[in-house]
Amino acid sequence: MIVTFDGPLAASAYELLGVAATASDDDLRRAYRLRLRQTHPDTGGDAATFVRVQRAWELIGTSDARAAYDRGRDGSRWAPSSTRTATGTRPRGRSYGVAGAWRRQRFRELLREHLGHDATDAQAYDPAVVRSAPWEVRRMLADALAAEETAAAIDELGIGFTAWHDVVTGDDDTLDHVVLSPSGLYALVSEDFGDTVRFRQGEVIGAAVHGSTPVADMLARIRVIAKAARVRFGGAILILPDEDLAELVTPLGSIRGMPVVVVRRSAVRAVLRSGVPGARVLGGNEAFDVRTRLAQTVRVRVP
Repeated sequence: MIVTFDGPLAASAYELLGVAATASDDDLRRAYRLRLRQTHPDTGGDAATFVRVQRAWELIGTSDARAAYDRGRDGSRWAPSSTRTATGTRPRGRSYGVAGAWRRQRFRELLREHLGHDATDAQAYDPAVVRSAPWEVRRMLADALAAEETAAAIDELGIGFTAWHDVVTGDDDTLDHVVLSPSGLYALVSEDFGDTVRFRQGEVIGAAVHGSTPVADMLARIRVIAKAARVRFGGAILILPDEDLAELVTPLGSIRGMPVVVVRRSAVRAVLRSGVPGARVLGGNEAFDVRTRLAQTVRVRVP
């Protein structure tokens, strides 16, 4: 499982358990047991919230884990990915564009408007500054982080995969990721609403969604790219934080002829390797042709 800290929109592990960050270990343990009873699906609780409570305990349930979590709450993990060091020696997949880059730029612009002045990097990613900003500002940073996490997962799949990040679909519109894999051609959108979500009639719903239609928007962007490049996508994948979903993979069925699944971020690699259920598989020659068409057509947004 990918280890994550609470994001710009999400409640902290302490808030999920209903205790202060200064709570004793005994109080923390009692709070966890209480929240388990309150959220357990067998007693009428919400399954996704139950998962989030368990995830919170994984993050702060032991002294070592709690210390690591507290160190990470200074916002350093929200800093641009260029400050992080890549690990591992496995050959990485081919990729174009910088995932989340234009969102980070937009986040800084919105933050400047909110503060009335430019912020240093340290100030911009200070949790106290971010959490005091309007929802639109925090959402922009949350989505940038989500896109970066997904891109990192795709890179680790190896040389059989090609990815385009922040693909332009309009003057102010992009599709987060286009991935050509041995199992097919997929479009991916990385989201972080900061809370659990539900699904109804092939769309994401919930208070945290703020009335948006992420699945419909994703399908509209896919059609733009498919028409321009004259390619057929095999499936659409909406990626959310692990703690926001009760299941690893939630199939939404075929929507407008496109198989759509919602997956936890930790399951992205497995889904891309095995393929989206119901997606058409590309043959070798067709895959080469699709890669050529995309390379000639796709434009990635440069901030």
